[in-house]
Amino acid sequence: MAMTETGVIDPPYHWPDYRSTELRAPKHPLVPLPIGPTEAHGPIFGDAPVRPGEHDLTRQHDGEPIGERINVSGRILDSSGRPIANQLVELWQSNSAGRYRHIVEQHDAPLDPNFTGAGRCLTDSNGAYRFVTIQPGPYPWGNHPNAWRPAHIHFSVYGHAFTERLVTQMYFPGDPLLAYDPIYHGVRDERARERMISTFDWDTTEDTWALGYRFDIVVGGRLATPLDDHHPLETHR
Repeated sequence: MAMTETGVIDPPYHWPDYRSTELRAPKHPLVPLPIGPTEAHGPIFGDAPVRPGEHDLTRQHDGEPIGERINVSGRILDSSGRPIANQLVELWQSNSAGRYRHIVEQHDAPLDPNFTGAGRCLTDSNGAYRFVTIQPGPYPWGNHPNAWRPAHIHFSVYGHAFTERLVTQMYFPGDPLLAYDPIYHGVRDERARERMISTFDWDTTEDTWALGYRFDIVVGGRLATPLDDHHPLETHR
């Protein structure tokens, strides 16, 4: 768990404001597993290598997706602030109408035939990554009356081993729904919550094409990006 001067920052498995955790939070202490050869030798990215162009979610289909194009970039850093090079970064999100392409999706907003909402890339020698995608939309999620999730993008990154995997959510600056979102406020440390909000980036904003946002992710340590692990069965949300 990530720590700060004020204590643990990662959200609890049982968070009453997020009603689904009442049913799926563990009832007994977690059982630590020993580190074996797989963890010691670092991540393996499955049977398919990352292909050129997987980072551009606007070019995965024959047509243009609907919505505002955005560039999302940043660096993956370890607990000492050193770049983590050649590491897998995965991204998934809703479309511009706030709907996921997922079998259990219940929101009746339209699907976009030209937007799948998932991408991958590897970090470079400086730990940098970059995605081209569409601004996701907010959506209702039924947790409480008039419940709406802020616009967000899910990230999964690895450190130097499988045990260093981090799943988190990136939010957008100035979103008024952040004040009402129990998942965002499941991170109890205010400064840690702010590390989940991207910053507008003029340097990666492209004239007449796309706005730019920067989102650095720190794996482990006092300034770690908070985990998104208090609702493990709703990772597409």
